[in-house]
Amino acid sequence: MAAKGCFTASCYLIALDQPGSVKQCQDMLHRHCLHGGKITARHEKKGAHQIVGDGLLSSHGERTHGLVIEFSTSPGSPSLSEQPFLLQELHSEPLLCYGNSGNFGRGTCGGKSFMPVEYLTEEQEQRYGRYIGEPTPEQLARYFHFNDDDRQLIGQRRGDHNRLGFACQIGTLRFLGTFLADPVNIPVGVIAYVASQLKIKNPQCIVRYAERVQTQQDHAQEIRQHYEYKEFSDRQGGFALMRFLYARAWVGIERPSVLFDVATTWLLDKKVLLPGVTTLTRLISSIRERVAERFWQQVSVVVTPELRTDLEGLLARAGTSRITHLERLRRSPSRPSAPVLVQALSRLAEARSLDVGPQALIHVPANRIKTLAQYAVTTKAQNIATLTEQSRTATLVSFARQLAVTAQDDALDLLDMLIRDLLARSTSDGKKVRLRTLRDLDAAALSLAEIGEKLITPEWTDKQIRTLLTEKQPRITEAVTTIYALARPADDNYYQEIVARYPAVRRFFPALLRTIEFQGNEAGKPLLNALTFLREQERQKTPDFSAAPLEVVPASWKRLVEPKDAPIDRRYYTLCVLERLHEALRRHDVFVEESIRWGDPRAKLLAGEQWERVRPTICQSLGRKVEAKMEFEELARRLDEAYRATSARFPQSGVRIEMVKNKAGQEVDTLILTGLDKVEEPESLQQLRHRVARRQPLIDLPELLLEIQARTGFASEFSHISEARSRLDDLALSVCAVLLAEACNVGLTPMVRKGIPALERDRLLYVQQNYIRPDTISRANARLVDYQATIPLAQAWGGGEVASADGLRFVVPLKTLNAGPNPKYFGTGRGITLVNYTSDQFSGFKNIVVTGTLRDSLVVLEGLLNQETKLQPKELMTDTASYSDVIFGLFHLLGYQFSPRLADVGEARFWRIDPSADYGALNGLARHTINRNLITENWDDLLRVAGSLKLGTVNVTELLKSLQGNGRLSTLAKAIAELGRIAKTLYLLSSIDDPAYRRRILIQLNKGESRHSLARATYFGQKGEVRQRYREGQEEQLGALGLVANAMVLWNTLYMNQALEDMRARGMTVLPEDVERLSPLGYDHINLLGRYTFSLSEEVRQGALRPLREVEEQEETAQEKKPIAINVETQKEA
Repeated sequence: MAAKGCFTASCYLIALDQPGSVKQCQDMLHRHCLHGGKITARHEKKGAHQIVGDGLLSSHGERTHGLVIEFSTSPGSPSLSEQPFLLQELHSEPLLCYGNSGNFGRGTCGGKSFMPVEYLTEEQEQRYGRYIGEPTPEQLARYFHFNDDDRQLIGQRRGDHNRLGFACQIGTLRFLGTFLADPVNIPVGVIAYVASQLKIKNPQCIVRYAERVQTQQDHAQEIRQHYEYKEFSDRQGGFALMRFLYARAWVGIERPSVLFDVATTWLLDKKVLLPGVTTLTRLISSIRERVAERFWQQVSVVVTPELRTDLEGLLARAGTSRITHLERLRRSPSRPSAPVLVQALSRLAEARSLDVGPQALIHVPANRIKTLAQYAVTTKAQNIATLTEQSRTATLVSFARQLAVTAQDDALDLLDMLIRDLLARSTSDGKKVRLRTLRDLDAAALSLAEIGEKLITPEWTDKQIRTLLTEKQPRITEAVTTIYALARPADDNYYQEIVARYPAVRRFFPALLRTIEFQGNEAGKPLLNALTFLREQERQKTPDFSAAPLEVVPASWKRLVEPKDAPIDRRYYTLCVLERLHEALRRHDVFVEESIRWGDPRAKLLAGEQWERVRPTICQSLGRKVEAKMEFEELARRLDEAYRATSARFPQSGVRIEMVKNKAGQEVDTLILTGLDKVEEPESLQQLRHRVARRQPLIDLPELLLEIQARTGFASEFSHISEARSRLDDLALSVCAVLLAEACNVGLTPMVRKGIPALERDRLLYVQQNYIRPDTISRANARLVDYQATIPLAQAWGGGEVASADGLRFVVPLKTLNAGPNPKYFGTGRGITLVNYTSDQFSGFKNIVVTGTLRDSLVVLEGLLNQETKLQPKELMTDTASYSDVIFGLFHLLGYQFSPRLADVGEARFWRIDPSADYGALNGLARHTINRNLITENWDDLLRVAGSLKLGTVNVTELLKSLQGNGRLSTLAKAIAELGRIAKTLYLLSSIDDPAYRRRILIQLNKGESRHSLARATYFGQKGEVRQRYREGQEEQLGALGLVANAMVLWNTLYMNQALEDMRARGMTVLPEDVERLSPLGYDHINLLGRYTFSLSEEVRQGALRPLREVEEQEETAQEKKPIAINVETQKEA
């Protein structure tokens, strides 16, 4: 209710479904207790207001008219925003209220703010309710084909021009969802297609249909009624759409432009006439504002006054520091050390003191909390301080809620690295000590050997032996003592050296036990008991380890933890538990609640009623049988047929089988796979590659990026972190400059241009901080990949069904938790790996940043399941490191083909289902039998895993870690691996039976490796090292690199395609088989260095291609020219 005696000026958006007057608006508002105050009316049309006073409101060419009413509420009257979201009584009026879009006037805003309404891209505005070019043949067949009922209705019109116009209106309504003001202003292809169906010989007669506007309107009304289309002002129209959008906006975090497309699709599906574009955009803005207000209110209501005070304190400076408590808390630990871990645990405790807990926000969508928390992490503290009280409180609550999760993960990441370094350093120290003592150990051993040699001499009598032993006793004693002191047991892991670092462990271990509560499965119970015991001992003044649980102590630790004739050693027991904790956390046998990386992935699998509800849909989408018996019989049939077909063609395959000793020393049949012959390049291919390369224009990288932006509009995917519409001029220019700075690893300084607002340093820093994020980069990258797929040349390379994954390594010279060691790639330093997914069209559709060199097999599936492009790869090719039976099993369950390049196929095991089947020459290879029961008895659980991965309820990488942890597989993991052995054998049989299949794998892998060469050349700054401490910064920079590389590939593909068309137009021979072997990964014609100038000609900005380079006729006939483009097929097979 408005405050007593107070007038509040307000501004409301009204949509008129038919022409009306301001007086009608006033009467309607007064009936809803909105009395007093001056009422004016303004048309809303593309952001421009037209004051119309009290006169008649005309349409201005739009079927639905946007109108803004300004008024004041009387004392004690409810404002419209306090009424139900849509006043149902308004349905009897020609007016439809969309709710409060913000109060009028800055001084009386009351904490509300206007939501963005100018968020549509140019493409969205152009295609809304309009024809954009000719419809495709598929669209013509779908929307403009008339059945018997349609023809009967059309036939009732008199004259060909009326029948043709009427039919075109039907098709237009189906296709666009609305009627056109000029129904004959449609593509000629549509008119011709409709006329041919109606057997109208002269389609030009439709011109007569445009003469009578009343006839057009009558026909539109009849069509609407006959096909049961609803007006937007009907309850089943606009109101139903509002409910749908409100529910979707509440649970999702989609941008307004996405909601606009969703709303348009909904209106078409529900047969509701499209409103004006301004009406729909403002409706979506209003809904998003109400959703935001509801979210702020629900979050704020759970905050106590004391907690509110603490949260507000986050915006104050920390003592004499120049930074606020908020900025201090959002800094993640960056260096692995015991003091830093203590600080990380303290940060976690502080975050929990500010957290309302997960149950308090159980009814609030988690993704909204995450999004608002990300805004709090990114923006400046003073920006949060200027928010309204509810919005500020909700932002800080979301930040604290998310921080309680991420701070725990940060602490456990740090613990993982500390223990790993602790064990590595102890091993290194132990080896050094052993090297220093080898001389003493050798001397003692030789001394005993000398005495032993005499003792075993047959000529020596017992008396002589006793005399010798008596004389040599001191020497024997000394040698035995030396050997016992220096010799290492077979199971020794240099644990003795680790005790020297026990004081460092004591600095953080008590805080770890106090702060983090570990949980676990059955395998983790012994460790949990040990942790509970240690936690209790920390509270004792005099710890007693006599009753310490010893089930957690393995044999390798036992002699140190339980020395002979001595009590349990507290130091070694603690260190033993710490090492076991390290292993169990990585296997996820021990985990924590509310964690992104250290939780229990198995708990996130679909289960119970939720699984029962989606099982049929999952099985249908994956092409899997619900019944295990039926699925297994199908697999058995496929495997048997593959064995028999391969056996029949084996003599001609060029593969041989030899008897080779295995690791057990037994001679067994082993497959010997001969290498592939090099494919020679015909002269026609060499000439084509040279001619295409010579035609490509010379260009600077900044211009290339701007040109691709002008053609694809990828910069529109970069939204502000707050999701508000930021009215920045030339935002695309700033985005391209920041992306280039990141991709070339040169920083912002070379991009800065004084006097150009979009390239000023402050502007670039603002864009970098607020717009460049992994999610926006991913969406922009998807635009490039999808555009690439439409080019004929790219389609000649492939249909996007095949992809490869490979890792690109980068050294990180900074001290950070987000880098790992690997001497092979990083020397004595640390680094990260960018796992890049390359389609058969040369586009990179997914990037994943991995700390260190995590096994590729743990992430290969993630790129297929979590990518945003329209490509649907069904086969993934990788190097040998990605191979495991579990991976094969998961790929098969999810309907993908896994095709790794096996370095040594002779070591691969072939599996059979029928032990009695005769497979001829392959019998010796197929000596392992599948455990049928293991698969069938766990089939429903296997489907449940596949369904959970498909729906995204569990992260595939974390699930794989838990399934493959330390080589000890659970029953579920064993069942997946058993299924994978069938899939792997099918793959192996295809490989040995078809050399072309092996070559196809090699060619696709070489495409990915060649993309890495392009990325290396682009990322030239700062010695090609990644100088980002935090994971988010690494993902943003390497994501920008992937996007710029895709832009270069797309630009090359466009102009190579243009060059091919030019050559065909000149009558030159262009063989399809040569075109398939071209590559868009060349960059000799692209200037990557020098001064960065961002400019673009108006013609190119409007979508025109640059002119190709002129090539002299004598150059066309040259036979020996250096090729510029990279040939991915000539690389050697690894």
